[in-house]
Amino acid sequence: MRGEYRRTVLVVDDTEANVDILVEALSDDYDVAVAMDGPSALDAVAQEPPDLVLLDIMMPGMDGYEVCSRLRADGHGEIPVLFITALGDMASKARAFEAGGVDYITKPFEILEVKARVRTHLSLLDARRKIQKHNEELEQKVRERTRELRKTQDVTLESLALLAEYRDLETGEHIRRTQLYVRLLVSELRREGGPLAELLDRETAELLWVSAPLHDIGKVGIPDSILLKPGKLDKDEFEIMKRHTVIGHDTLLRAEKKLGSNSFLRVAREIAYSHHERWDGGGYPRGLAGDDIPLSGRLMALADVYDALVSRRAYKTAFPKVKAAAIILEGKGTHFDPRIVDIFERRYAAFKRISERFADGEAEDDSIEARIESILRHP
Repeated sequence: MRGEYRRTVLVVDDTEANVDILVEALSDDYDVAVAMDGPSALDAVAQEPPDLVLLDIMMPGMDGYEVCSRLRADGHGEIPVLFITALGDMASKARAFEAGGVDYITKPFEILEVKARVRTHLSLLDARRKIQKHNEELEQKVRERTRELRKTQDVTLESLALLAEYRDLETGEHIRRTQLYVRLLVSELRREGGPLAELLDRETAELLWVSAPLHDIGKVGIPDSILLKPGKLDKDEFEIMKRHTVIGHDTLLRAEKKLGSNSFLRVAREIAYSHHERWDGGGYPRGLAGDDIPLSGRLMALADVYDALVSRRAYKTAFPKVKAAAIILEGKGTHFDPRIVDIFERRYAAFKRISERFADGEAEDDSIEARIESILRHP
């Protein structure tokens, strides 16, 4: 630690007699450097910052006030500056403290007083440095803990999402694709600004796209006879299927209550509950309309419908991507938030690339993150 070494005190005074007295008095306890004018003092600090400066005020060219102000402006505010001067009026003292000085000693000075004040301010400097080091260590621990919690959060979300995949083998790449669609939409919203972007600070944006795979987690509570039915569902079966939104919401809500109201599961719960709501109020389970639908649900609704349209299922063939895009555009202002449809239209080529590059049955490889970033960056 620095405290184990001799401190360096810089004496700045244009009078040799004063310099000699201070050097002789302090050199037994400290390494003493000397500057006879303001520019020399600034150069000395720039080359090797001292631990403390004893600074005269009345010097030719650049006075002590300017020297102290320049030290602060140059980023040396940590160094305590003790003014030591023949000026004893209150105006001079006030100006010295305004310039950044921490103490004021009037000439003629008592050497014991100078030594005591130097010792006191160096002790205070040591204390500040120890506190700063302690704070830095705490901040590092917080960063490490945050990384651990984020990793736990991501693994938890991924594991929960896999539950739906195990129930329905067709959902695996659907989960990946819809997550990327949501990520694309969120990135565009943040880039263009506006009212929706104000709802998406960095943390919320990341939580939203990371949580997207849980949109169908409630399907784990739907009977296989309905979930895996190869044909179209009848009215009663569809009513049961619609319950997956409530099942997902209630399951995640119970987990969220145990983790606290600021839990990362809040966004996942919103998505699971609201991704089948429609902009015109004709969706389910609550029949919400417009901005009453959480933004997370509005984003997920478009991503989910587009992927369902372009994907082959046991009960349907895949729609051509152009036809699927036309259906999305037709749903502007009825099924979907018009502002989100506008982004879809502008970035349709990226949606198309995602659906092609992450088609059902594609093997995962080590270049996946690079491919994702390439898609998101492409205009």
